[in-house]
Amino acid sequence: MADKLTGPSTTKTEQGSLELSEELIRVRAYHLYEKRGCEHGHDLDDWFQAEAEVAGKKPAATAESEVTKGKSKATAA
Repeated sequence: MADKLTGPSTTKTEQGSLELSEELIRVRAYHLYEKRGCEHGHDLDDWFQAEAEVAGKKPAATAESEVTKGKSKATAA
């Protein structure tokens, strides 16, 4: 019955958009991982930052500068 309410074309379109968004997030998170020098242990941070960037909540340049600042703080500590 749910298909009758949403319609099959809407469901397929939404699914395709979600898959594309997830792929963009995955690729961006991996770039963040590489930028940090492939340092393990920050997978969730990378994922959430990438998710925010893809959703348009934070510009990539601003987010990248925060990663760089965070790395400097971690190195100094």
